[in-house]
Amino acid sequence: MIPPLVLASRSPRRRELLLAAGIGDVTIAPSAAEESNDASAGLAALVLSNARLKANEVAARHPRSVVLGADTLVWLEGEPLGKPENIAAAGRMLARLSGRVHEVCTGVSLLRLEPHLQIEFHETTRVRFRPLDETAIARYLAKVDVLDKAGAYALQEHGEMLVESVEGSRTNVVGLPVARTLAALRRFSEQA
Repeated sequence: MIPPLVLASRSPRRRELLLAAGIGDVTIAPSAAEESNDASAGLAALVLSNARLKANEVAARHPRSVVLGADTLVWLEGEPLGKPENIAAAGRMLARLSGRVHEVCTGVSLLRLEPHLQIEFHETTRVRFRPLDETAIARYLAKVDVLDKAGAYALQEHGEMLVESVEGSRTNVVGLPVARTLAALRRFSEQA
């Protein structure tokens, strides 16, 4: 039995993943927390810190609910690739990812204040891109709105145009490692 959930995110992808996993009771309550972009913290610490900030901010408004805060980053050579500011920046990101392996890491913080329980974890998936020329990049950018996507791409939206292989959780690349999230949510039911 999975408890009702408050998603501290505007991400339609996370909501869709939760609904597809059978969690029908999802309330959307976007967090106003200010995210950190400090790459010196390291990938796992950075996404966990941001997920925790989001969960804490929303849980203060929903103390008896289970709140899910999550943060996903694309990481290449020690640098986070966030959401591109414009199409030109998106094209540059995709050119950097071309023919290379990068990591996608999601930090998840599940928090209920009353009675208190917090479970946190991160999941990392390795993604290999196909070699891309300017034409392939332009074709992809013409098909997919990438301005709200870390790394300027979406595996679930014509990802086959870019991605050669995925090593690890595919749902993590979309924005939420569903299997681990469901396992953690079950612990909240056990301690209701």
